[in-house]
Amino acid sequence: MYQRVVFLHPDLGIGGAERLIVDAAVAVSQSGYQVRMITNHYEPTHAFEETQKSELNVISVADWFPRAICGRFMAMCAYVRLLLASIYLILTCNKKTDIVVVDQISAPLPILNMAGFKTLFYCHFPDLLLTDRRSCLKNLYRILIDFVEERSVGWANKIVVNSKFTG
Repeated sequence: MYQRVVFLHPDLGIGGAERLIVDAAVAVSQSGYQVRMITNHYEPTHAFEETQKSELNVISVADWFPRAICGRFMAMCAYVRLLLASIYLILTCNKKTDIVVVDQISAPLPILNMAGFKTLFYCHFPDLLLTDRRSCLKNLYRILIDFVEERSVGWANKIVVNSKFTG
């Protein structure tokens, strides 16, 4: 009987966060687990070679939803895109999935938890500490995004950070 692990990642391109998630997925797969990687964007020609192997089972969901609106609202769009991917996960993944590894964006954690999935959240760096708040409008926009981030992180069954600085 297979044990199942799903990795939920916003954009499976080429970068440090992607390298970490791909390496983790490969290690989990080599340990005998059935792996599924659900992402909002995946271009096999612009991704790590390991993602093209069938045992990682990469699925792109909600790539139709914009990454930004008029060059703005990127965080909000990323949250919505990953929430849509989470709904797909809930509707299509076997409830016997052992754990869902959620990477970077914590917004899906509450709905995954309420749907009965165990979650591990990998926090690279809290988004609320990364952005500037120079304008009043940007500050208002960030209030909502920061609220979602602050409230959703606590829904993870386990939280992993990449350094003492992040934690």
